[in-house]
Amino acid sequence: MDLNVVIEGIKMRGRSSSLSYFGASTPLETQFILENESSACVVDVRTRAEWAYVGAVPGSVQIEWQSFPTGELNEAFLTQLQKTVPSDAYVMFLCRSGARSHAAASLAASVGYTKAINILDGFEGDRDSSGHRGTVAGWKFCKLPWIQG
Repeated sequence: MDLNVVIEGIKMRGRSSSLSYFGASTPLETQFILENESSACVVDVRTRAEWAYVGAVPGSVQIEWQSFPTGELNEAFLTQLQKTVPSDAYVMFLCRSGARSHAAASLAASVGYTKAINILDGFEGDRDSSGHRGTVAGWKFCKLPWIQG
């Protein structure tokens, strides 16, 4: 794979979906970018409970979008992001299945993050026919590096 080709595909996916941010990547594309682009990072926007009990991507920046168990939005999200990640970096947002990370990428783009990317299918993906996650899509399903908290 070629880094520029992967990034262009992510960008085109964003355009075709009319996203307000740079683009959307698969977990495999995300891992490829992490391995080949020094400015890239994953920002995991799940809750502390999810990081501890479900697992996390090694080296990811962890900033809660919402708190568990109340679901209250993290009022300091942008401040924490801006202190941790440069606005010109490839910043790839991750949540459980792609919804919170979509919101985080939108917000980041609105304040100048020019390479904000949503990771499609998230860490665990959608539920399968039995109601279980991690069996049909997502970071764990793709057997990418992760650790148990």
